[in-house]
Amino acid sequence: MRNILLFISLFLLSACMVTPNIQPSAKVDLTDLQPLPTPSISETPLRVAVAAVISPKGTVESYSGLVNYLGEKTGRPVELVQRRTYMEVNDLLETSEVDLAFVCTSAYIAGQRDFGMELLAAPQVDGGTVYYSYLIVPMESQVRSMAHLKGKVFALTDPISLTGRAYPTTLVTQLGATPETFFKRTFFTYSHDEAIYAVANGLADGAGVDSLIYDYALSRDPALSGKVKIIHISPSFGIPPVVVNPNLRPQIKIELQNLLLDMSNDPVGRDALTAIGVEKFVIINDSSYESVRSLLDGIPLLFGLP
Repeated sequence: MRNILLFISLFLLSACMVTPNIQPSAKVDLTDLQPLPTPSISETPLRVAVAAVISPKGTVESYSGLVNYLGEKTGRPVELVQRRTYMEVNDLLETSEVDLAFVCTSAYIAGQRDFGMELLAAPQVDGGTVYYSYLIVPMESQVRSMAHLKGKVFALTDPISLTGRAYPTTLVTQLGATPETFFKRTFFTYSHDEAIYAVANGLADGAGVDSLIYDYALSRDPALSGKVKIIHISPSFGIPPVVVNPNLRPQIKIELQNLLLDMSNDPVGRDALTAIGVEKFVIINDSSYESVRSLLDGIPLLFGLP
């Protein structure tokens, strides 16, 4: 009986209590939807890779101005990433370990085919966006064509280089041979400037090299002009482009593209361009590389093309 009376008393007490009048602090309008703020990326490094068209030391010296320029304009620290081979740079792009890269033309074709590597821009040199494979030999050599290099030592640049392996291989196949049977010996230098010096110093009887790097190397070391000579020039090819990994956020891709395209209008940017032998960056279309695809189709086993 005592417990019943206690329960009744508590019930009446609670019924008599005044409930406070609580007003909402603010109205929520579910029709006014706003996007979430974009997370700050100012402290996230911009990772830039440069394919080994020139030796690592030369790459750091030449591209330091461009790297610093990108860092200043984006407000982000920039990491310059280097690898020995073109395919290693492609692997970094495929796994999104780098954001932007300067790659070889054949590396772009392989990356675009295999994982959707995206064009960003192309360098313009001497008013155009093309380059060539130069077949070079020592200045005193009597060799006048690829046919005369049979049984000689030949320097290759990179396993998938267009100008340093694919095009010379095409010349050899036109002679009814393969590099393995045609040359006495071949070896890889893993950069075009090293291939030039291999010929200049008598380590190789010939090499196929990137015309842009050849001209650049001779401008930096004029003594080379008395040690090597060009005996054959290929048809023109689409120039090695600047690319981004396919997972890069669209707004970052646009920002980087605009920065590159505007470099020639900035005195600091022009100095950085001069250091790598470029007039300016321009937009380039994938169709510019169709002739290269056709050439690579002729040597499918070399590049793993279907």
